[in-house]
Amino acid sequence: MSQFFHIHPDNPQLRLIKQAAQIIQSGGVVALPTDSCYALVCQLDDKGAVERLRRIRGVDEKHHLTLLCRDLSELGVYARVDNRQFRLLKAATPGAYTFILEATKEVPRRLSHPSRKTIGLRVPQHRIVQCLLEELGQPLLGATLTLPGDEDSLTDADTIRERLEKLVDLIIDGGVCAHGPSTVIDLTGPEPEVVRVGRGDPAVLGL
Repeated sequence: MSQFFHIHPDNPQLRLIKQAAQIIQSGGVVALPTDSCYALVCQLDDKGAVERLRRIRGVDEKHHLTLLCRDLSELGVYARVDNRQFRLLKAATPGAYTFILEATKEVPRRLSHPSRKTIGLRVPQHRIVQCLLEELGQPLLGATLTLPGDEDSLTDADTIRERLEKLVDLIIDGGVCAHGPSTVIDLTGPEPEVVRVGRGDPAVLGL
């Protein structure tokens, strides 16, 4: 049975943030709100938790998981970013955008795309996620909470509790999220490519 925390979306309770961080550090898979929809997250270097997350989502190793970072200062550790790419990242972060970038060797091989050696990176704007990232001191690995067979991503903690109570370790209720996943932009080619239009407006990037 999963734990269920009510955390204020604007002023998160530090006590609960610390408890959530401990659950993640102990190998937990957590459902939490973001500035798009809810997401599943786990610790970056926990192989067992990553495999559980993939099973819940119903995706294989070819599906990009996303590194949720506190700010752009962390991006250079996990992705190769040139000046052109950095200007685009700076224009759209924090926010509901996920960027596909070339992974560095700091990203465990099992987490990057097996043939392309790329990784999804995101700087979320949601206060709960930001506080959790600050408490952990490292990125989280995440995926949009869209369950197998569903067309839409989940945006309400009570619905998530009904469907995932026995599959995840913690559900953070931060209120109803916006409908729709993040917008995905591939920056690995000669020109930026919009892979998926979601909450983030591609026009911010001139796309």
